[in-house]
Amino acid sequence: MRWLQNYPREVKVFLVASLINSAGGSLMWPLITMFIFKELGRSMTDAGLVILVQNIGGIAGQILGGALYHRVGVKRLIVGSLVFNAAGLLMLPYGAANWYVFMGLMLVIGFTNAMSMPAIQAFIGFRFTERRAELFNVVYVANNIGVALGTAISGVLARISYHLSFMANGVTSLVFAVFFLAYLTRVEREQGDLKVGKRRKSTSGHRPLSLLGDFRVYLFMGIGSLFLWLANSIWNNGVSPYTITMGMPEWKYSILWTLNGILIFAAQPLVSWIRRLCAGTPQLQMLASGVFYLLAYICILVFHSYSAMAFAMVLATLGEMLISPAIPAFISEHTGKTAPFYLGLVGGMGFAGRVIGPYAMGVLYDWGGLTPVAWLAVVIAVLTIAGFAVHAAINRDRKALYEIN
Repeated sequence: MRWLQNYPREVKVFLVASLINSAGGSLMWPLITMFIFKELGRSMTDAGLVILVQNIGGIAGQILGGALYHRVGVKRLIVGSLVFNAAGLLMLPYGAANWYVFMGLMLVIGFTNAMSMPAIQAFIGFRFTERRAELFNVVYVANNIGVALGTAISGVLARISYHLSFMANGVTSLVFAVFFLAYLTRVEREQGDLKVGKRRKSTSGHRPLSLLGDFRVYLFMGIGSLFLWLANSIWNNGVSPYTITMGMPEWKYSILWTLNGILIFAAQPLVSWIRRLCAGTPQLQMLASGVFYLLAYICILVFHSYSAMAFAMVLATLGEMLISPAIPAFISEHTGKTAPFYLGLVGGMGFAGRVIGPYAMGVLYDWGGLTPVAWLAVVIAVLTIAGFAVHAAINRDRKALYEIN
């Protein structure tokens, strides 16, 4: 790929490792609701409860991972969380025989996976200060090439064995841990501690209570992220059981996520054009993202056909492409050395939406099918846009903490 030629070798290796890890992860997550609904014979309410438990772990993992970045050290935090995540995934097939053990393992998986996220994002921001906004997007694209590869075969693997998908996810997580152990050991040997960059002004202390006082940098962005992920639960707790009810095979649902992964790579020129046209800052990218998500849910609400769901996935993917690099880019540029804390805090708020959404939509689906779920998604998408609009307004003149050298 020609676009990779502009980056040093360590970035290329990092991207390949991220791609492999995301491919492994995508073998499981599109199918977990189907596994509970079809293989375990549980209701969509039960499926929503399991995802709720997993994402409660995610909230704790995001917040704790961000808070411990400077205390524990990046290597121990990332490698340790990935190793425990791999252990949980490898044990999952054996725990599925007992409902409560299964839920406990999903809690551990959610916690350990989320714990590594703010640390990896902060590491990118600190390690590649001059090109971090660009690299957040490149890593995001690489991850989703992995998603496209993984989801392309997830439906096939599910027909063979759901347990095989879980085991493959655990193996790739362990490989990612080994990569980070070797990579971060080399970084420490070459340069010691991570460079943070040149500060233009100081922050008001690093204690959590003092950091929470700067609500403009995280509160409304976090609220918007919470609502966004709440509404996005429609895919697993609305569209997924609807395709099963309509007699569609698993691969028709997994192909929606394959489309998502392909678009994230192929539609980069379109998203770049959108950024140039009307979303030149991370704040405006978040706002535009909310609009695309709203249009996607309206499409699902009005048309219940598979083709409409595919078009809705196109719209939602454009929204995802705008917001996913925007949040870490804004936080890294405006919070300096305290970026891991805010990355974890906003990530935890987003996970709160993932906690509420699956259970609420599972209950709604059991009660009335896809229509009430789609209505809820539309209403919540409007609140998403409102949260990001307030964030954009109060941060219009906010200056970055870092100089670009």
